[in-house]
Amino acid sequence: MHIKSQIRILAIDDSPLIHEDVTIIGAFFRGGEQLDGVLCGKITKDGIDATDIFISLINDSKYHTQIRVILLDGVTYAGFNPVDITNLFKETGVPVISFMRSCPDLEKIKLALTNLPDSEKRWDIIQRAGKIYKIKQDNPVFMQLCGLDKESAVKIIRMTSTHSNIPEPLRVAHLIATGVVLGESTGKA
Repeated sequence: MHIKSQIRILAIDDSPLIHEDVTIIGAFFRGGEQLDGVLCGKITKDGIDATDIFISLINDSKYHTQIRVILLDGVTYAGFNPVDITNLFKETGVPVISFMRSCPDLEKIKLALTNLPDSEKRWDIIQRAGKIYKIKQDNPVFMQLCGLDKESAVKIIRMTSTHSNIPEPLRVAHLIATGVVLGESTGKA
């Protein structure tokens, strides 16, 4: 994958879980420097609708043809509403990076899922995200991928992490989502 410094990235994060319908925000960025647009949607807290809603949000967006990478904050949103990154890639045609600040404890996640309906379906979606890669830097971060190679993904993560070890598009999506729901962002992305 050829990666330009102004690669078009759509980063999606969710808001705090204070309602059953959880706001999700997509921040459309040029590299790690410039916000060009914002998308907004709702998914169900601990639901099973995140993948379908993400696909619709992206495919119905005027930015769809410009997006080169989708950057997610993990594979679960709104509590345990999992995103099937394989299906997201298949239905949008856009490679997906699932970024994580720490390596998930999969056994704890599997145990927590037993308290929800469709626990096996949720677990299957989480497992389909594939191998977890560690990005070695001062503070290691982790990622899962679909539709692009590890080297390209590492380059994108490093290039867009302009103000911290969190990619700027994800940091901004988080700040907007928090501000929209709480009236003010907390500054903790």
